[in-house]
Amino acid sequence: MTTTTLAVLVPLLPFLGSVAGLLLGRTAPGFARPLAVLPTLAAAVLAALVAVRQGGGKTIEAATELTPTGSVPIDLALRIDGFAALVAVLVGVVATCVQVYSTGYLRDDPRYPSYAALVSLFTSAMLLVVYSGDLMVLLVGWEVMGICSYFLVGHYWETPEARAASLKAFLVTKLGDVPFLFGLFALAVDAGTFQIGGILGAVAVGGIDHPTLIALLLLAGVAGKSAQFPLHTWLPDAMAGPTPVSALIHAATMVAAGIYFVARLLPVFAESAAAMTVLAVMAAVTMVGSALAALAQDDIKRVLAYSTIGQLGYMAGALAVGDRGAAVFHLMAHGAFKALLFLAAGAVIHAAGTNSLSAMSRMSGLTKRIPDAYWTMTVALLALAALPPFAGFFSKEAVLVAAEHTALGERTVAPAGAGWTVLLAGLLTALLTAAYAARLWLLAFRGRGAEAPDHGRQPLAMTTVLWVLTIPSVGFGLTVTYLDDWFDGNALTPTITTAVLGTGLALVGGLMTYATWRALAVRTAAPAPGTVPAHVAHPDAEAGQVEAEALRLPHPADDPADPGRLLLGPLHRHAATGFHLDAVYRRLFVRPVVAAASLVRFLDREVVDTYVRGAATGTNGLGWFVRRAQTGNVQTYLSALLAGSVVLTIAAVVLVNVNAGS
Repeated sequence: MTTTTLAVLVPLLPFLGSVAGLLLGRTAPGFARPLAVLPTLAAAVLAALVAVRQGGGKTIEAATELTPTGSVPIDLALRIDGFAALVAVLVGVVATCVQVYSTGYLRDDPRYPSYAALVSLFTSAMLLVVYSGDLMVLLVGWEVMGICSYFLVGHYWETPEARAASLKAFLVTKLGDVPFLFGLFALAVDAGTFQIGGILGAVAVGGIDHPTLIALLLLAGVAGKSAQFPLHTWLPDAMAGPTPVSALIHAATMVAAGIYFVARLLPVFAESAAAMTVLAVMAAVTMVGSALAALAQDDIKRVLAYSTIGQLGYMAGALAVGDRGAAVFHLMAHGAFKALLFLAAGAVIHAAGTNSLSAMSRMSGLTKRIPDAYWTMTVALLALAALPPFAGFFSKEAVLVAAEHTALGERTVAPAGAGWTVLLAGLLTALLTAAYAARLWLLAFRGRGAEAPDHGRQPLAMTTVLWVLTIPSVGFGLTVTYLDDWFDGNALTPTITTAVLGTGLALVGGLMTYATWRALAVRTAAPAPGTVPAHVAHPDAEAGQVEAEALRLPHPADDPADPGRLLLGPLHRHAATGFHLDAVYRRLFVRPVVAAASLVRFLDREVVDTYVRGAATGTNGLGWFVRRAQTGNVQTYLSALLAGSVVLTIAAVVLVNVNAGS
């Protein structure tokens, strides 16, 4: 079987599994789990085989005309280079882990068949984006992911949080997709093709006439999909969905699509220094702002959500300095440890019966209840904090090295100012990342107070997946020297300067948080023995139901033992709300739209409907008058005819006299 055929099967298998799952989910629910896991697993295996055959060498391309358009053709095209081969493996592996984990996490959920089918469709759409060689076909996968995210984030539709979050995610990403679509059309008009290979060829010969306009339009869609400032606000709210969905969205699909898209078309963006500068500033604000917000969140999943936004900022920063190898390297490493973080967080939520870190800090014994989640989450947090020898250290250092080379003028793809912006923001974010990672670990696993509720051991499917994802979280960075061919031949090894600075700042951030936590622990009295935790779910409740219940619980507004509150000081209340961006958007966009809708409703009801009702009332009145005149009496009719004739005669005589006198 040829490599091209195998590549076609990679997105096709999860799609067929999704269709079969939707058709058989109600009539034969026993097939839901095999149809969810096996096609996705087969796609992951085939993606690995395609990567081995591609070997980081020559790009594999194939195309056939999909439909005649009369102008720029649309082709069903494949384009598999080293980046595509590796990212497809990441998507397949993470999606398989999520599907296996979900069989235990949502084992008693009556909506599991539709959930699993949507996850498979989500996976298929992302794989289509990864392998597609035509921008219009890529757009299909891009939009299908948006639709799937709407349904998956709103899985717990009984809760108002889930309903609002799903709608917000859909609308915000669509807001970015509108200029994105215009950017695709403008790019195709300039290049004369939608095929990525043809576009890159046109860029090489200077065939793009409006690079700045095109790049900025495309960046709007990327900002929405990959949750970059200022269109990042949907991602923290999307935590209202099931934890496995959060892992899939944050690690391998949806948010990764925007970064991957820019990496594929980086020469287009590099044609415009203004676009690269905008991307650098956007990445810097995203990195620092999200790290500050993560340090102030109480919901464990929102901490991880803001963490994802910050790590996506690192990837966007690497692209802003013209190094797509570093961006995709960090995308791969981040996909492994972020999937692990979310899936381990699901086990923590199940054991604690709450999403609240403040509530967890008042519990003891969580580490004994969930040893697998404790150890694997510790590894993932160390990778997130970018401490050696974990994967996050190598990938984050690759980004900092690329920024350093651009700042010092050793790389000329982007302006030096963009390099300095990304480098300084990346170093500050390294300190803040370690700080909020340490805070999460201390509050979740070093709590004091009553024993955590015992919900029993997690299913083997859940714990096994955690250990599987631990392997790349630890070892992926160590093996990257063997994958240079897949990353454009770049040497993705850290330099002494960035390694010392990055690791030193990470250690400072972690130790600073620990010292603050210790000081607060001494000053704050522990809860009295026997104190009931903030929330104790039923011992037999399954994980997904515990999470759905936890969404309805108010989180403690003030935790005196929270080190983040002391570290941020007066900035804490602003960071906890995401620096009030949602409030700003409500004032600037939501309220005017609601007011306009109210005006339209008023005009429709009071003006348009008034005319409609008046027409109906007039017709009814005329009908009543005519009906009253129809008596059936011949003498009445003759009398009326005679009276009418007399009236007409008098009117005629009067008019004749008036005309004669004038």
